[in-house]
Amino acid sequence: MDMGTTLAHTDDGQLVNEVLDGFFTRAKVRAGAMHPQYLGLWEHLEACTVGGKRFRPRLVMTTYSLLGGTNTTAAATVAASYELLHTALIIHDDVVDQDFTRRGVPNLAGAYRSLATDQGSSPEKAEHTGASAAVIAGDLALANAYRFLAEVDADPATRQRLGDLLDEAVVASAAGELLDVLAPLDPMPQTVDQVLEMSKLKTAVYSFDTPLRAGAVLAGADQELVEALGEFGRIIGTAYQVADDLVGAFGDESRTGKTGWGDLREGKRTALISYAAEQPQWNRIKELLAQDLTAADAAEIRELLVASGARDKTLKLAADLTERALDVLVQPFVPQALRDGLSPLSRLVTDRMGV
Repeated sequence: MDMGTTLAHTDDGQLVNEVLDGFFTRAKVRAGAMHPQYLGLWEHLEACTVGGKRFRPRLVMTTYSLLGGTNTTAAATVAASYELLHTALIIHDDVVDQDFTRRGVPNLAGAYRSLATDQGSSPEKAEHTGASAAVIAGDLALANAYRFLAEVDADPATRQRLGDLLDEAVVASAAGELLDVLAPLDPMPQTVDQVLEMSKLKTAVYSFDTPLRAGAVLAGADQELVEALGEFGRIIGTAYQVADDLVGAFGDESRTGKTGWGDLREGKRTALISYAAEQPQWNRIKELLAQDLTAADAAEIRELLVASGARDKTLKLAADLTERALDVLVQPFVPQALRDGLSPLSRLVTDRMGV
């Protein structure tokens, strides 16, 4: 199941699209007046935001509407800021991971790498060109995520709180990304708790926690409810990442869009690997991970992960976290409509667990 299919489709999504379309129209006019190649970069950046499920914006809009919010234009503007943040983070994450494709097609860095190659650059120079363009584009998306919040039709105190939430999302994501980059330098795998903290920072805060809280803040919710939504978001987001790590090792690419052993090839430190490191099979797994992984090697690692019990433990961890998240919503100050509207997010995890 995709991260957008658990929430009902409404006209809210069209409102977010209209906000983004208007933004890019203005930005492209401005860029085109500066240089045609700069216009081209903005066109590539806009393409990065087209066709997605708008999951984070939909969390903002769903929470806002379920709490009785009526200024849908203001909500759509906040929602658009999270879509630009997401765009910035995935563009930069691809640079960090030295990836030039996403879902089987060239990403922004890949498009500029191809451009440089076509113009005669060496492979190394072409990769540098692609990564450089991606850094610039990601910076533009990030800066304008903040700009959206300055335009929200809300009182100054609310705009300040919304800005604080977006800042929290950026700071947490940067911390998680850094921990992810540095983790492979340690010869010993991280503990499960360390992996969960990294996942919370890198993904759960910006993808679940802060969009939920932003919608609630804009709707004027009590602080108690805002904090509960944040807790729910952090836990369900971490559960999603744990389940997604299973996809990175066992997934069917034709169903998930994610290479079935991509995380193994990249040596990613996940809960799955942490559990395996505690078992006798680890020595062989570590030996295989240290070499240039082939499909046959990956198949052997998967067998060892199953034999070690790591796969079953990871499945249980994701299920336990999901249950904990849903328990947060079962509190008297959480409106029933909001509880019913957000509970389907648990299907993100359970479907992912089917890999």
